[in-house]
Amino acid sequence: MNDLHSPASRIGAIDLLRGLVMVIMALDHTRDFFHADALRYDPTDLSQTNSFLFFTRWITHYCAPVFYFLAGTSAYLTGRRRSKKKLAIFLLTRGIWLMLLELTVVHVGWTFNLTLPFFALATIWALGLAMAALSLLIFLPMPVLLATGVLIVAGHNLLDGVHVPGTGAGAFIWSVLHDTRFIPEQFTFLGRPMEVAYPVLPWIGVMALGYCFGTFYRNEVPAATRRKATLLAGLAALALFVVLRTLNVYGDPQPWSPQTTTVFTLLSFLNTTKYPPSLLFLLMTLGPALLLLRLVDTASGRVARAAITIGRVPMFFYLLHIYLIHLLALFVAVLTGYHWSDMVSQVPFTPAPRNWGQPLAVVYLVWMLVVALLYPLCRWYERYKSSHREQWWLSYV
Repeated sequence: MNDLHSPASRIGAIDLLRGLVMVIMALDHTRDFFHADALRYDPTDLSQTNSFLFFTRWITHYCAPVFYFLAGTSAYLTGRRRSKKKLAIFLLTRGIWLMLLELTVVHVGWTFNLTLPFFALATIWALGLAMAALSLLIFLPMPVLLATGVLIVAGHNLLDGVHVPGTGAGAFIWSVLHDTRFIPEQFTFLGRPMEVAYPVLPWIGVMALGYCFGTFYRNEVPAATRRKATLLAGLAALALFVVLRTLNVYGDPQPWSPQTTTVFTLLSFLNTTKYPPSLLFLLMTLGPALLLLRLVDTASGRVARAAITIGRVPMFFYLLHIYLIHLLALFVAVLTGYHWSDMVSQVPFTPAPRNWGQPLAVVYLVWMLVVALLYPLCRWYERYKSSHREQWWLSYV
């Protein structure tokens, strides 16, 4: 493998980090389908959780911020080979495609219910909407775009107390932007009710910042300059998180508090808000992610190559892993006395029947099996994409 600091493989470091978070994401979704307590309580609920379960969930918090941030960076890198107009069209069409995937293929993967009784506007949908927004934002001058991203990420928590009641269009639009809630039945898709699980406003800011970060990967920027900037940005974000979280004044609607043990006090300190992602949540995740990106900028070896392979086909991995995990859960359910139809759900993210579940150790074993099974498929697809660059549709999966 080429050194990741060489001009031809700068994207390799981005793919490596993206691949790592995709693998970690699979752990969270395996827990959703297999863990005995997955549907009984939130693993970050300090009144019910334990430290191992908490960190099993907490480590997966890094996935969405890194993925959105690097999606913005990849958009900038893609734009080096296209005009602004062509890049905008690509981002808009890919964004619409991702939103449709969420409402169809992804939804069926989570529920195994072809009647599509309910829609959750979640990760991939918000990713698509953020890409559509970025297709407009890229026409701003870079300093203005950077200021916009910072303003959104740093300032959106000022809107935490703003709620739009009722069932009108305003309530729908505001919930899409910043307020997680069940959408009134007046707003449906194919006649089915919807729930906004991923308010999109903060994610637009994250993707805009990722796009600006892509400027450090221009050929004329020395590798040493990029590495220094990445290191400083990561340290600054992490330091700001510690300061703001310690003060408990701004940046997250859920303040931390002393607990009965030192370990649980630490858990309270780290237990920031993801829906929508608070400023502190984003500082806590993107800061270390940037430090890791600096670290892997010169990485090599078998593990790095495997992560890069997955990171180059993230949507392929994403779609397959949901179906594979759900199929494995169905198989285990039948083996343990349930009927296959018990694993068909009405609502995404509630995939299991009552009294279903396995210990957390089993979750980790299944997770490793999922990654092992998907890696050869990702390697095949990555090679197929590399040898069929003329097929335009491959850039959408």
